[in-house]
Amino acid sequence: MPPDLRRAGVFSFCKGGDYTATTYFRPRHIDKGRSILATIKGSLDYGKNPKKTRDGFLISAYECDLATADAEFLLAKRQYYYITGREQKRDNNILLYQIRQAFKPGEITAEEANRIGYELALRFTKGRHAFIVTTHEDKHHIHSHIYFNSTTLDCTKKFEDFRHSARAVRRLSDTICLENGLSIIENPKPSRGHYGTWLGDEKPPSFQEKLRRAIDAALEQNPSDFEAFLSLMEAAGYAVKRGKHIKFTGPGQKRGTRCDTLKGNYTEQAIRERIANARFVVSGGGSSFEQNAVQVNLLIDIQAKIQMGKGPGYERWAKLFNLKQAAQTLIFLQENGMTDYARLEKKSAESTTAFNALSQKIKQAETRMKDISDLQKHIANYSRTRDIYVQYRKAGYSKKFRAEHEGEILLHQSAKKAFNTLELKKLPSIQTLKQEYAALLAEKKKLYQGYRQARETMRNLLTAKENTDRLLRFSPTVPDQEKQR
Repeated sequence: MPPDLRRAGVFSFCKGGDYTATTYFRPRHIDKGRSILATIKGSLDYGKNPKKTRDGFLISAYECDLATADAEFLLAKRQYYYITGREQKRDNNILLYQIRQAFKPGEITAEEANRIGYELALRFTKGRHAFIVTTHEDKHHIHSHIYFNSTTLDCTKKFEDFRHSARAVRRLSDTICLENGLSIIENPKPSRGHYGTWLGDEKPPSFQEKLRRAIDAALEQNPSDFEAFLSLMEAAGYAVKRGKHIKFTGPGQKRGTRCDTLKGNYTEQAIRERIANARFVVSGGGSSFEQNAVQVNLLIDIQAKIQMGKGPGYERWAKLFNLKQAAQTLIFLQENGMTDYARLEKKSAESTTAFNALSQKIKQAETRMKDISDLQKHIANYSRTRDIYVQYRKAGYSKKFRAEHEGEILLHQSAKKAFNTLELKKLPSIQTLKQEYAALLAEKKKLYQGYRQARETMRNLLTAKENTDRLLRFSPTVPDQEKQR
């Protein structure tokens, strides 16, 4: 392990040096022989290296400007001292925190890694600290460096590096990766008593948890039908009791576990759906979703599945599944007055258009809200640093004065540059911007209510149309007149 990773993080390496969503967490103190600003700038400049971030394309920021993030971090610390009167000793003063998140090679794009890193930072800091996320693609594994200011945005508190903060980063990273269908380390090698020690401190998995893992492992082998799945479970050392309810008894287990007591993605019905590819589960049994999980599910292309090696048991189950879904589709169409195919087609197109229009309005509101937030920040920075900049100008742009107040001067210049770019004839008041932001936020919340309903309506209609198309296409006995209907 590199010597500068003394205290912090969660390290999780795969065998053979491979990476799958590993993390570490590290506090940054003042470097020996360097100033606070130089230390912050050095850390951020390493992350922002244009050769590693595709000329800065793979960098995102929250509540700070990429060009002046180091100065903004420093100014927040000075504001913290003015507000609280508390000043830490040089050796104990943590300037910022760094999180590193690496991914399995070939599993994720750099753009997606940056988005996930941004989400990790936002959720971990709860939006209370400014941060930047820089994603590097110069190695065989894509990885992101996240730097967040130790001082809060309101400059009244500092991040509390609690005892298990590194563990919290690890868990949150795993959660987000599972939500996005990415690999995580299940059995990492211990590293300096951090992540490996934490796993050792946890209670051993229960019989139910072991059973869930065994079910996942069996399903990963793509059994052709439910009977083939049960055979794989028996091969894994589980005694299988068939009957009205399937029961598994694992090694060392006195009483068996009924399959349906596992609930969720591990009931008999759920397992059958997973075998039929009608339900998908993220690796590790975490977050799950059903394909087109709406009132009406898509019909299964049985012939295609049979060609993939599915057996007679699967064919029987799939025919029953399709029969039920055909009935549900018919009920849905009747309840919504769409027994006429042309009406169904028209409503499907209209629902898609309505959903896309709502999506566009929400994006426009979010874009304007971000612009307002940035402008508020620049106005506030301009006001806070105006007196310092006047003194700097009166001092004849003295290098000594600039060195003493570099953070404030950089922020002031950045604010003036932003105003020139916007070509504002007159700066709006903070109160006016706050009112516009509040109105946009209320509009966005209102739009989201309609957005969720529009999305559900669109999914139902498109699924029903797809099922109708398939039923008509594969039903040669249906008269042409009836097909027109």
